[in-house]
Amino acid sequence: MQRRNFIQLSTLAGVGLTLPISGILNSCENHPKHSLEFKNLISGLLKDWCDGMLKVQINNPSNLNEHGALGCPSCSHIHGRCMDAVYPFLFMADTTGDKKYLEGAKLVMLWAENNVSQEDGSWTVIQNPKSWKGITVFGAIALAEALHYHGHILDKEIRVAWTNRLEKAGQYIHDTFTIDFTNINYPGTAVYGLNFIGDVVKREDFKLKSKTLASEVKAYFTTNEGLLFGECKPDSKKLSEKGLHGVDLGYNVEETLNSLVMYALKEKDEDLLRILTKSLNSHLEFMMPDGGWDNSWGNRMYKWTYWGSRTCDGSQPAFGMMAHINPAFGTAAVKNTELLQRCTADGLIHGGPHYVSAGIPPCVHHTFTHAKPLTALLDHWDHLPEINTNASLPRATADGVKHFKDLDVFLFARGDWRGTVSAYDAEYHYKEDFRQASGGALGVLYHNKVGLLCAASMAKYEMVEKNNQQPQPGKDVCLTPRIETFRDDVWYTNLYDLPATVTSQDANGEINLMANVQLKNSDRALVNNTASNFDIAYKCSVDETKIIIKSDKVITVPTAFVLPIISPNHEVVSNISDTEITIQKPEGLVTIKANSPINMKALEGKRTFNMVPGVEALPFEIFFGENEVLEITIAIS
Repeated sequence: MQRRNFIQLSTLAGVGLTLPISGILNSCENHPKHSLEFKNLISGLLKDWCDGMLKVQINNPSNLNEHGALGCPSCSHIHGRCMDAVYPFLFMADTTGDKKYLEGAKLVMLWAENNVSQEDGSWTVIQNPKSWKGITVFGAIALAEALHYHGHILDKEIRVAWTNRLEKAGQYIHDTFTIDFTNINYPGTAVYGLNFIGDVVKREDFKLKSKTLASEVKAYFTTNEGLLFGECKPDSKKLSEKGLHGVDLGYNVEETLNSLVMYALKEKDEDLLRILTKSLNSHLEFMMPDGGWDNSWGNRMYKWTYWGSRTCDGSQPAFGMMAHINPAFGTAAVKNTELLQRCTADGLIHGGPHYVSAGIPPCVHHTFTHAKPLTALLDHWDHLPEINTNASLPRATADGVKHFKDLDVFLFARGDWRGTVSAYDAEYHYKEDFRQASGGALGVLYHNKVGLLCAASMAKYEMVEKNNQQPQPGKDVCLTPRIETFRDDVWYTNLYDLPATVTSQDANGEINLMANVQLKNSDRALVNNTASNFDIAYKCSVDETKIIIKSDKVITVPTAFVLPIISPNHEVVSNISDTEITIQKPEGLVTIKANSPINMKALEGKRTFNMVPGVEALPFEIFFGENEVLEITIAIS
């Protein structure tokens, strides 16, 4: 073998899982000509990204504060984690023989040593020794993979120096990380990190700590659906008022589950593989038919990019390496990679589908992190199961309503319609409100013919992680469909109603999700001297989706239902009448009708743009007038 593969899926044939993995031994060992389109996709995309990163790499030996770093087109600071690019760069240098990639790898490591490397073995998230050090685990894994698979192309002096530096990082992780010292993505990733680093630097104590963390992480999966939890501050096991754990889809599928899958496969941990199989199946329910991840409800959705999460690695390893257990996992890996390609321009991933049309520059962080999982797949290619799109995604073929008890989130599907309604009340930070879709809100509305129609944003865009988010350009207009009113310039909406309840019914071909909500401000105070209690019915049939809003109280101040429709600025909007609007999309015409005039919120241009999830939209608002009941219909032709 030309490359040493720690994770050899063919060894799993004897694990004895009560899962459909029989036959994987032969399929892996015979190396059939499977997945060649996928291999070509990730190979081409990886080269595009590496070339894009080299374009922004700073070459200025006279200034060591920046020399070798990856400059960011959107951020005013250098991202400390840009040294993660050492792995894809070294892979490209090894496989192409082009010295420019080797030089790029050396330069990012040089910059890291000069600017974010600490005496205790850690690296920091920015050029400040007091900044967050937990990110050390990600850089250490990248360096370990670079050394293990491609270190032979390095001069001995550099290889020894990098290996010694890796051991120092491993020591920091070993000494610092516990299962509950912060969000679960850090200790969860350290499960694989310490194991892999332990092999590279021959430290059994690292591997022993990894095994302990792997045993402890098994308690961090929800009771009913087996969703990984622990994305929650300050207590990773804190329950919400509804008794729900903190779960973030983006971090789970793009970071933590990767680590756990790679560890479980490498160490043949049968018990963990069973847990992960259930968990991956549950997470997969939230992948949209186009490969997007529906993280509208997630605890850390402030970093939602539609394709994933801003600073995570990508979901390809977890789903690709487990495609022998469920072929739809392979479909997920392919579909999400295709979406990443559609969001790539000039060699860099943009943080959502409409960055280019809106003229928003990309953050380089997305690219240097997402290049790593594609590199990992290529390094394990000869041992991967078959990966293709022959198996349908769950949400592509869904019909009916599915309630996730561990989230109080409902998924609905009828005909070509797909939607999400959230009453999830777990918060990322219990002292500050970074409001994801909740309060009986519509988190996502999607149609198979025309794509994404509605997608939630934060109620108010906040720079929760100032080093890892881009500032909101222009006016911040919330994209989550909602009821809203204002009293004394204070905003009241159902989005802040965490105790809201949702029930469902599916009869006579129509799905009916009924939300009972109240209008509250960000301090959770109820609006007074006007209607505060409302019912929202989301009715979905094959032909249309209806939203019906009513209150049994008198509305005394202007109150509206706001319906932002996702639409890039080149789509033609036509006002058929004051109660009917059409939007011409490439694959069909979207028609919106209401029983009250359809207005547009004040805009600074043709569209509003929101960083979460990186889309342009038309924020329509329909006010209660003489009608005590608002009826809004969305149809596609």
